[in-house]
Amino acid sequence: MAKSKSKSYNIALMPGDGTGPEVLAEGLKVLKTAGEKYGVKLNLEKYDFGGERYKKTGETLPDSAIEELKKSDAIYLGAIGHPDVKPGILELGILLKLRFALDQYINLRPVKLYPNVDTPLKDKGPEHIDFVVIRENSGGIYTGMGGVAQKGTQNEVATQVMVYTRPVVDRCLKYAYEFTKKRNSKKKMLTLVHKNNVLTNCGDLWVRAHKEMGDKYYKDIKQDYAHVDATTMWFVKNPEFFDVIVTENLFGDIITDLGAMIQGGMGIAAGGNINPEGVSMFEPIGGSAPKYTGKNVINPLAAINAGAMMMDTLGETKMAKSIDNAVTAALASGKIKSMSAGKMGMGTKEMGDFVASLVK
Repeated sequence: MAKSKSKSYNIALMPGDGTGPEVLAEGLKVLKTAGEKYGVKLNLEKYDFGGERYKKTGETLPDSAIEELKKSDAIYLGAIGHPDVKPGILELGILLKLRFALDQYINLRPVKLYPNVDTPLKDKGPEHIDFVVIRENSGGIYTGMGGVAQKGTQNEVATQVMVYTRPVVDRCLKYAYEFTKKRNSKKKMLTLVHKNNVLTNCGDLWVRAHKEMGDKYYKDIKQDYAHVDATTMWFVKNPEFFDVIVTENLFGDIITDLGAMIQGGMGIAAGGNINPEGVSMFEPIGGSAPKYTGKNVINPLAAINAGAMMMDTLGETKMAKSIDNAVTAALASGKIKSMSAGKMGMGTKEMGDFVASLVK
């Protein structure tokens, strides 16, 4: 990711569908405020990929656009998903195509409970829920290897193959160890989540690679292992145990949704699809929520958090922390009544203004 001496970054904007443009506008509002305070300029290039463009042109994401996006420092996404477009077309044609074309092999999902945000977990507060899940984003069972024989008959056979190579596992683990090393946490613990008692081949590869890398290069970081089923129980019972989790693609897909719920829901959860050596993409997790489009009722906090993640990944850690602190202060004030659309106690734009006013 190129970074010029003037601390200016080229950001590709993809507002997308539904409420995506609304939440992205508030994220940009906060980023601009923080950028002015920390001497960071964002050069914005807007792209209209999404449902409306697909309806007009039949085009999802042309190869020429991918070449353009490779020149950006990061991609800032609103939401993809349109009620008039068959599910899967936009997701596969835009999001997955981007993920693989830009080799965004890490999915980064912070799980953090902010003050005054409701969690379904009894007797748990912000001091208990603050960890990060690092999901391998390119391999595993999502590679599409497998097939079907005798489809539609009583003897139908279907296979879906979990595939991992040592280089794919190692690059994910290296990112996870480095992330744990620099994370501001007293635990300094990296938990590998898998199911190696059943998935003995892929599980064994991950376990051995985890131990070998930790023993050789990261002796100051505590190594931990948990089965994925036990992890779901610990998320609910003792989330405070975790610091950084690293896991393969399928398990990561599942446990990050559970993580989003214990941190207060999709209104606050942000994620990043990361290529540490290339172009990464950042987004709110909640989806396009078309029924709320244009009503100024959708929660923009996840998009604001995604913007902070983007700046942190670009190396602007102080600017990112100032945004996170502003979100914390906004929620601690008690003025935001709920994370749910239409129940926040203020509108989308007003919440963006409120958070921006608290950036220091």
